[in-house]
Amino acid sequence: MPPKMNPVVEPLSWMLGTWLSDPPGAGTYPTLQPFQYLEEVHISHVGQPMLNFSFNSFHPDTRKPMHRECGFIRLKPDTNKVAFVSAQNTGVVEVEEGEVNGQELCIASHSIARISFAKEPHVEQVSPALPPARSCLEFAASVESVFLFHSPAQITRKFRLNSEGKLEQTVSMATTTQPMTQHLHVTYKKVTP
Repeated sequence: MPPKMNPVVEPLSWMLGTWLSDPPGAGTYPTLQPFQYLEEVHISHVGQPMLNFSFNSFHPDTRKPMHRECGFIRLKPDTNKVAFVSAQNTGVVEVEEGEVNGQELCIASHSIARISFAKEPHVEQVSPALPPARSCLEFAASVESVFLFHSPAQITRKFRLNSEGKLEQTVSMATTTQPMTQHLHVTYKKVTP
């Protein structure tokens, strides 16, 4: 019998399930050739006040594993404040923080750590606390103003459930050598609840 969902994470229940990219995700960045990828996402709970997640991407032709990350999504009780904690196969460990508003989650890097021999250029940013936002657009604007005046690099993510019931993720990033730019966009269809 599956565990009962902790009420603290109920505002994120729209993210639960196994999701597959449909169509393939699209990646681009000024230092990369545009690319496509397949991705499988598992978001679940075990009754604790957090969600568990894993993102596994694969080359669309060879099915060779590419980027992988896993971690937890926590909600501060009685608020819409969210923390996204991930460990990645690239040797990066990251904490992103932001807000959930309805079926949209906007987060930005708060702290990033990496193994000593991680590939360059590094994404290396720590954001100061951001003011409350009413939408992802407002949140992105506040992140951008913090980025412009306080920090050399960062990551932002936006998850949303679209009108077709598909989960979308957009990732933007800035590195020590590149300004804030959209890096990834992927749409997922749910394959299991």
